[in-house]
Amino acid sequence: MESLTPTKSLVDQAYEVILDALSDGTFKPGERLTQEDIAARLNVSRQPVTHALAVLKAQGFLVNTGRRGLTVTEIEPSFFEAIYQLRSAVEPLAVRLATPRITKQAIVRGRSLVEHGRNMVVAGDTRAVLQADMDFHSFIYELSGNPTIGETMRLHWYHLRRAMGQVLRYPGMSISVWQEHDRILEAMVRADPESAADLMRRHVVEAFERVRTDR
Repeated sequence: MESLTPTKSLVDQAYEVILDALSDGTFKPGERLTQEDIAARLNVSRQPVTHALAVLKAQGFLVNTGRRGLTVTEIEPSFFEAIYQLRSAVEPLAVRLATPRITKQAIVRGRSLVEHGRNMVVAGDTRAVLQADMDFHSFIYELSGNPTIGETMRLHWYHLRRAMGQVLRYPGMSISVWQEHDRILEAMVRADPESAADLMRRHVVEAFERVRTDR
């Protein structure tokens, strides 16, 4: 966590930095967070941190535990199962909508995202692999032309990062993920929305199995 700069509102910056730390495991489940400590680490007053923590509590990343104050929520399997149930419906829809809209430029971009993800696996950069995974799915949301899909899934991805970061530490798992991404993209390139949607549904189901097994 680094000092903030005044390019955005301090509340927005504090929120983004704390959210990232929660999602990547810097702040661990059950860990107590204090306004004073975070404000000192970010070199800001307590006010923006207080607002940011209130939003994160409302979004389910933090919980009030009485005298201990705010602590990082535990990773509850039932909550992640609910997110994957949502994904199993939303993501095949996104692919189905995106496939007729794919252009030559989008194909180049999609293949570049897949290649980058594979390269990050080889490099052993878990954080970059996870970001690449998010970028690939966000690419499909954007291409779908339905802005509510990306808006709906954005926050859920931060929750998912907390569990997926553990899974993607294993290279074999990451390689499988990118093989699946590649098959989805190539079905889109072939203008086969139903195959792409079915591959995406299977990809999401298998992703949940990986997370559940690792838990």
